[in-house]
Amino acid sequence: VRVAIDGGGGAGKTMLANELVSPIRRMGRSVIRASIDGFHNPRSVRYQRGRGSSEGYFRDSFNVEELASTLLIPLGPEGSLRYRPAIFDYRTDSEMAAPVELAAADAIVLFDGVLLHQTALQPHWDFSIFVHTQIEISFSRMAQRDGSSPHVDAEENRRYVEGERLYHAECAPKALADVVVDNSDLENPVCIG
Repeated sequence: VRVAIDGGGGAGKTMLANELVSPIRRMGRSVIRASIDGFHNPRSVRYQRGRGSSEGYFRDSFNVEELASTLLIPLGPEGSLRYRPAIFDYRTDSEMAAPVELAAADAIVLFDGVLLHQTALQPHWDFSIFVHTQIEISFSRMAQRDGSSPHVDAEENRRYVEGERLYHAECAPKALADVVVDNSDLENPVCIG
């Protein structure tokens, strides 16, 4: 079962995915944790439209073809169960030599990341969650985590703000998700759809 945990930066996607691991394992199921962060494109591809390009953020940030072929298709119906959980380290801008792993037939994939409801990935999810937060809260969280500007209108954030708007306009991830969670209050998330 391939579960997408989608949402904007700072929404709490990774936290939610990590919190789901133990309850699922207690039910006797294997869990595979992976993230879109392991499927970035090289910088030369990510920034080919310019470092500030929102179109580049939406269309060029991730290698969705390799994500599908190395993880999602092998773990889908009729898949080989032989997968790689990551292929690229965006911090070093280099390919990863992650070994091929063999999944248990009953494994549940908890895959977190941004832009997961884009058209090329939609057919590969068996279930999806969209984690929503107010945009000001997201940028405040990312500033604490990454040291970036907490201001939504900061020039360094324009790429992401406009890229997310483009994503929502083109893909409507909230409408496609099986579950929508408002995670604006980390202590009190609310299922809103």
